[in-house]
Amino acid sequence: MSPTAHNRVEVLHGANLDMLGRRDPEHYGNLSLVELETAVKRFGRELDLEVAFFQTNHEGEFIERLHRLPDAADAAIVNAGAWTHYSWAIRDALEIARLPAVEVHLSDVSKRERWRRQSVLEGLVITSVSGKGPDGYREALSLLREALGV
Repeated sequence: MSPTAHNRVEVLHGANLDMLGRRDPEHYGNLSLVELETAVKRFGRELDLEVAFFQTNHEGEFIERLHRLPDAADAAIVNAGAWTHYSWAIRDALEIARLPAVEVHLSDVSKRERWRRQSVLEGLVITSVSGKGPDGYREALSLLREALGV
């Protein structure tokens, strides 16, 4: 399938996700970000989706990427890290992008600190997948594939 066939998904990783492999393995597993992205790319190929990645520790860069996202992708997986729980600016930028999106968290945020249980992305995303490690990205890709009609 060609990239113009509405099968492009961008995975956006926010603050501290570049530290995977060095963060608490109980919550985040042992994979580095590169290893996680390799697995997600493989999941995408299995589902006939073209997957690209973006990571930043700078909220403004994350927002600007969301502004440009409709030119680069047809859908998004968003793991904004801690920004998920308080960045109304990221929520606004995702709303402007107007793409199907799924929120993903490696850890089960519902069983962690109280502040992690709120998502400012709620209502904009198809759903939130958390606590499934790398398999959460596979689930998100499957949901986006269905939403895109691939």
